[in-house]
Amino acid sequence: MKIIAFVLPLIVATVAVADQDPNRPTDRIAADLNISEAVFIECFKPVNPEPDKYPTGEEQRANKAILLPCLQKANPAITNEHLDKVMDTYRPEGAFRN
Repeated sequence: MKIIAFVLPLIVATVAVADQDPNRPTDRIAADLNISEAVFIECFKPVNPEPDKYPTGEEQRANKAILLPCLQKANPAITNEHLDKVMDTYRPEGAFRN
């Protein structure tokens, strides 16, 4: 019974993350972008985050070309600058631009 009591809080406390990058708290990112979490997760699915966390400028632009238009369909007020600011807030390694 002690094991169940210990595991349950861990399950409840789990943060929602994007499938392709488990370091992204999708619930908080979505809230900051004023979209639903489901929309953020769906838009993020085709994005290919760099495993070493330091994508080239070309990789950043390719991912942004996929992500930003998809997010803007749900909230046209999302700008490139706003998306960068929100994503930088939750990027474990901090802001990074090429």
